[in-house]
Amino acid sequence: MHCAHQLPPVFTDIFNTSLETCHVPACFKTSIIVPAPKKTKITGPNDYRPVALTSVVMKSFEHLGLSYLKDIIDPLLDPLQFAYRANRSVDDAVNMALHFILQHLDSPGSYARILFVDFSSAFNTTVPALLRDKLFQPNVPDSMCTWITDFLIDRRQFVRLGTHVSDLQHISTGSPQGCVLSPLLFSLYTNRCTSGHQSIKLLKFADDTTLIGLISDGDESAYRGEMDCLVSWCSMNNLELNSLKTVEMIVDFRKDPAPLPPVILCDSPVTSVESFHFLGTTITKEQVGAEHQVSHQEVSAEDVFPVAAEEVSPPCEDVG
Repeated sequence: MHCAHQLPPVFTDIFNTSLETCHVPACFKTSIIVPAPKKTKITGPNDYRPVALTSVVMKSFEHLGLSYLKDIIDPLLDPLQFAYRANRSVDDAVNMALHFILQHLDSPGSYARILFVDFSSAFNTTVPALLRDKLFQPNVPDSMCTWITDFLIDRRQFVRLGTHVSDLQHISTGSPQGCVLSPLLFSLYTNRCTSGHQSIKLLKFADDTTLIGLISDGDESAYRGEMDCLVSWCSMNNLELNSLKTVEMIVDFRKDPAPLPPVILCDSPVTSVESFHFLGTTITKEQVGAEHQVSHQEVSAEDVFPVAAEEVSPPCEDVG
């Protein structure tokens, strides 16, 4: 590789100076935003994901910071956050959700309400000042907190679509998708978004959030209370819930159950669905029912849903 021996000392001096001064050069914070399709059929701008292409040099610098931060932060993260972590996968998230539901349905008179939460541009609405406060709690050094905050504020970006480019814009919110540090920073940002009730499970895979209410004896107060807490937490942390795309699935195999009242999210009734494409796996009430019927015959979840089940560590103390 050309200049492989000449460049490291130069970049080392630049990186060390940046860390010492808690300042990231503007050229390292400039991003090219490339719209990446979220799905095959595009109907509008919301069907694209803004991916930030940043300096290769800055990505190398971010990798050094990531290695340092993970040792401090990762052991303290919410155990029900399955994204961007070693020995965790989307399959684990799906299987854990099914485990909670099927285990609960073994109890007489029980049912489950599953809220699939949709956020509007979650990565792009995080607030650097709030993130800085969350970085302090797991004892990240002040200089590193300041350096990360400087990296996220007063960024410059422009959109490139084919041969067309937009004007340069300055932005001081969000954690750009495509940056090396963004996944860990977002996980920390949402770390305190957890459930306070044993009967309510809040699973996260990046910004895909699922609230599972394990209902007994028709008492939904904890489930509805956690929904209110979720709405309040999102409001305080500048995350916007998309009530139009948030849906709910009710899994209820009781004999002749009375119709259940809808839940209300942000003053709008949540749409009830019979199936949902959950983290790459289509889940239907019929499939859950089939798995529930054979669960006493020692047939595992992966026989109905073709994913690999792995053990998840017990809950640890929340931070962030």
